[in-house]
Amino acid sequence: MRDPDRHPAEWPTVGALAVDTQRDRIGVVMGHVGKKLQLRPPGGGREWDADPQQVRPPEPSEEPSASGETP
Repeated sequence: MRDPDRHPAEWPTVGALAVDTQRDRIGVVMGHVGKKLQLRPPGGGREWDADPQQVRPPEPSEEPSASGETP
């Protein structure tokens, strides 16, 4: 688990891929409100809120393919 006092400046940047380990989903960072990140599926769809402490960069094997599908 990450540092609970991590500052928003250390959060993933808008447009970056991120893995929400709490939901076991990969998403594109759309922004943040308060202490939550907003992620959206890489191919589009409904955004969800993620706890930044439960978000990490994806491994290369987790990144979506050119078709937008995750492995």
